[in-house]
Amino acid sequence: MMRLHNLRPRPGARHRVKRLGCGESSGHGKTSGKGHKGQKARSGGSIRLGFEGGQMPLIRRLPKRGFNNAAFHKEYAIVNLNDLNEFKAGTVVNEQLLRDSNLIRGDVAGIKVLGDGELKHALKIEADKVSESAKAKIEKAGGTITMRDRTAERAATAPGDVDQTAKKPEEASPKKKSSSASKAKKKTSRK
Repeated sequence: MMRLHNLRPRPGARHRVKRLGCGESSGHGKTSGKGHKGQKARSGGSIRLGFEGGQMPLIRRLPKRGFNNAAFHKEYAIVNLNDLNEFKAGTVVNEQLLRDSNLIRGDVAGIKVLGDGELKHALKIEADKVSESAKAKIEKAGGTITMRDRTAERAATAPGDVDQTAKKPEEASPKKKSSSASKAKKKTSRK
């Protein structure tokens, strides 16, 4: 019968410790299996995995292929219902208010409201995503949820659109003329 006093590891699971530096006849004396000098013979001298002595490592020499979805990953700020109880009844809870109260920080794609806790009073919540449990609890407390439309905001602040509207065709044409005139001057001066 197996009891605490007779528990043993499985045979072969534990090995005898290799005793180093116990004389040359042991086979692990003198340099203790580390060879003669060099970085790997030193105490604490280890080389990280894949390091090739400063040569361009294999992982960087190989071409990178394929699609990586990490570039398109969106990070949402998570807000639970028990966090919203600090606001007074009837307050419009939006991203600016949440940032002012330090409930969300940093650069986020939007706000997601989750249903952890109970909402004590009615609030007007503006968010990008709301879980089903949170939606039910907000409506039960007499509050309202407004889903934000971020596509219109992104279109208004797109960097490509701003540059195209800033340039007018009338302004662009005199520049072309002046550049061609300067080229003609340069050609004549060389002759």
